[in-house]
Amino acid sequence: MTVRVGVIGTGMIGADHVARLTTQVVGSRVSAVFDVATDRAAQVAAAAGATSHTSWEAVVAADDVDAVLIASPGHLHPEQAIACIAAGKPVLCEKPLATTSADALRVLEAEAAAGRRYVQLGFMRRYDAGYLDVKRTMTDGVIGEPLLAHAIHRNATVPDFFRGEMSLTDSLVHEFDVFRWLFDTEIESVTVLPVRTSPLAADGMRDPQVAVLRMAGGQVVTVESFVNCQYGYDVRCEVVGSLGTVGLDNPRTTVVITAGRRSESVPADWQERFAPAYTVELQSWVDDLAAGRVGGPSTWDGYAATAVAEAAVQSYAEGRPVDVRLAERPALYTAGE
Repeated sequence: MTVRVGVIGTGMIGADHVARLTTQVVGSRVSAVFDVATDRAAQVAAAAGATSHTSWEAVVAADDVDAVLIASPGHLHPEQAIACIAAGKPVLCEKPLATTSADALRVLEAEAAAGRRYVQLGFMRRYDAGYLDVKRTMTDGVIGEPLLAHAIHRNATVPDFFRGEMSLTDSLVHEFDVFRWLFDTEIESVTVLPVRTSPLAADGMRDPQVAVLRMAGGQVVTVESFVNCQYGYDVRCEVVGSLGTVGLDNPRTTVVITAGRRSESVPADWQERFAPAYTVELQSWVDDLAAGRVGGPSTWDGYAATAVAEAAVQSYAEGRPVDVRLAERPALYTAGE
């Protein structure tokens, strides 16, 4: 079975997904695309042998679209995801599910009312070999009882439009999800601590920052966010257990030893670092669809991560710990699903 995919949004990540689905993922074909940048959408569609539509609604409604990949701006995700649910078409929605927890809850309620899962969230770190090793080590009890974790999320630079709390909502949302997954429990509260600001930070932006996450199981996670570190894309973590630790480093590359120095490269950006994880994520999604199911990170995961990000923004503004408030979890989203 070939899964015919419609793609909404052909910016950087959307175009990358079209290329992967067309050239790397087995069992898929991109049949329709839409972007408000019509020339770019037409180019992406032509390269994939797809139709470029004049609206995202037309992509959802198209007879030759079995499933939809949403890669549009985050504030549009709720309306588009709900439309896909109403049309009975499965969705892979890039993060975030929504920019507010109230909007994320709307998607959750629509899917719960439908009585089955349609939406998978694009939290690709759950498909990264390194993170999977960390998860397996924790689950197998190798380090004993996991107690706390430390994490680093650094970007060389960010676009000019990055301001204020965007490092929390657009970057650290991945950490908010991944530590819920690693510890298999919710985040109860978040505290964002300002740090001495880098002289290279844009006006009005606090960078770096530190977020402290208190998990429902009592564990504590410290996360450094530094989006103008200059030297590369650097994502690492260490989980400390009662018997040992497990750490995630950048994937090892070629090591050069010369003139009394030892050096290795750091990934330039998220595309380089997580390219294999995106491919595994898309292949898993397509395989699940071919088998008649939707797996992977759920709408509940997207809602919970958005709620944590919302609490982080409040902590950022008010300079105090903020509790994460979650709605009652519907039966559709059982533990481990």
